[in-house]
Amino acid sequence: MNGEEMVCSMSSQLYHIPETENLEGLDEMHRHLYDSSYHRVTATGCAKRLQAGEYHDTIIKTMISCVQNALDADQKVMKWLQVMRDNAPNEFTQFIEIIIRWQQETVQSLSMAQHRLSQMGFEIENQRMNAAY
Repeated sequence: MNGEEMVCSMSSQLYHIPETENLEGLDEMHRHLYDSSYHRVTATGCAKRLQAGEYHDTIIKTMISCVQNALDADQKVMKWLQVMRDNAPNEFTQFIEIIIRWQQETVQSLSMAQHRLSQMGFEIENQRMNAAY
């Protein structure tokens, strides 16, 4: 979760800097960031429950849905981060580039959930989960 914490912290900081408080794309990015964070946390929680030996079909369905939703929201977060970078004052471009790198790391946090799904017979294709049977 470290990457996600950094993305949330750094991007929220932009609301408190006069030069970036109204930065194009900031509000849109945050709307999608809320979705991606919620779904990522939920998918990770499901994976941990399965790893601990808890099992129910609804846990798997929830995890699959949340992985899909997080990946979809992550694409939108990246889209708006790029808009922000392209419209930021020059002195904030590098700061936003760092946020983008943290976001890229954040996307990797779904790897545990994806790995667990693969072990259970679900294949990952085109950032979607499909049953392998």
